[in-house]
Amino acid sequence: MRIIKIIMAGLLTVIVLGVLGFFAFAPAYVEKSRNAVATHEPYPVSDEARALHAQMIVGDWHADPLLWNRDLAERGDYGQVDIPRLIEGGVALQVFTAVTKSPAGQNYDRNPGHTFDNITALAIGQLWPIRTWNSLLERALYQAEKLHRVEAALPDTFRVIKSRSDLEALVADRAAGKEVVGGILGIEGAHPLEGDLANLDLIEAAGHRVIGLHHFFDNALGGSLHGEGDQGLTDFGRAVVSEVASRGMVLDLAHSSPQVARDVLEMTDIPLVVSHTGVRAHCNVKRNFPDDLMQDIAATGGVIGMGYWDEVACGDIRPEGIAKMILKAIEVVGVDHVSLGSDFDGSVATAFDTSEMPALTHALLEAGLSEADIRKVMGDNMLRVLRARLKG
Repeated sequence: MRIIKIIMAGLLTVIVLGVLGFFAFAPAYVEKSRNAVATHEPYPVSDEARALHAQMIVGDWHADPLLWNRDLAERGDYGQVDIPRLIEGGVALQVFTAVTKSPAGQNYDRNPGHTFDNITALAIGQLWPIRTWNSLLERALYQAEKLHRVEAALPDTFRVIKSRSDLEALVADRAAGKEVVGGILGIEGAHPLEGDLANLDLIEAAGHRVIGLHHFFDNALGGSLHGEGDQGLTDFGRAVVSEVASRGMVLDLAHSSPQVARDVLEMTDIPLVVSHTGVRAHCNVKRNFPDDLMQDIAATGGVIGMGYWDEVACGDIRPEGIAKMILKAIEVVGVDHVSLGSDFDGSVATAFDTSEMPALTHALLEAGLSEADIRKVMGDNMLRVLRARLKG
């Protein structure tokens, strides 16, 4: 009997150690496999490019590091975004998006509503608060809390931007030579509203200012680009769009169905954003809206954020390849309507991380884009939209 007890105690110890090991190492292993940066020699950056880059407001409409358990106040040796690397890369503005639901396999073609949700497993595996395990709203609120903790840890170098006055203070400090990064919170898909418009108040109070209507699933607002049909806005979706348009928020059409985008165009008169994408003239895939729809979105005064991963760029994701995509986007929608939208840390493999952004400035100069136009693409266009939409 004593031997059996010893054996059982040993087995229990092994199980406990195994569970602890899983929670300690599995999440980092998953992220390393999801957000890989290709091994490469240093990319060229001329003195001219480095000087220009240092003078610009560089901004990125979409990154997902809040999904992971890395400390964004520390420089990581994996993943693609953290505050030290944003400073190294000369990035002034970064949208940090809360991902709350995402399908296994991230199928770009079709995802039924019952498809397994990766974020539930990730929330449990990373030991997020229990309140987040079965609530999409709580996942969005928790990720906002995480970014505010980074702000508290780095008061001299990082701040969360919630208003136009916050934005202008950041721009002034950057102009004065301060190394400070502004983070803007957003949600990738409005399913955290959980079908209740009142929850938009909670989302806004948490600091979220960029509202994506959809991610990989159809939701109560209408059809996803990756859902079960090109469904337009529902009545609830129209109510949400109207409310977002009336507040100091940016409306993001990335991952929405083309019909949702057309419905939004018909009912709003605000600058609209597609935060992370490509253009079909460069890469003819479903993930990129048709070029004529992109032109209609640009005509609102909005912008199209260029992503850095294979599925939107059709293969060449080095800085020179992204520069070629940007030039093609300029041909399609005009230089005043092209921005950056990396999708860093969004379960995508890239060829560079945010610390290497001067290499993109170099590639754009080498591609023949003027300094004035590079300034627009790298951040001024984003700044214009934020100034038009943020209040206070």
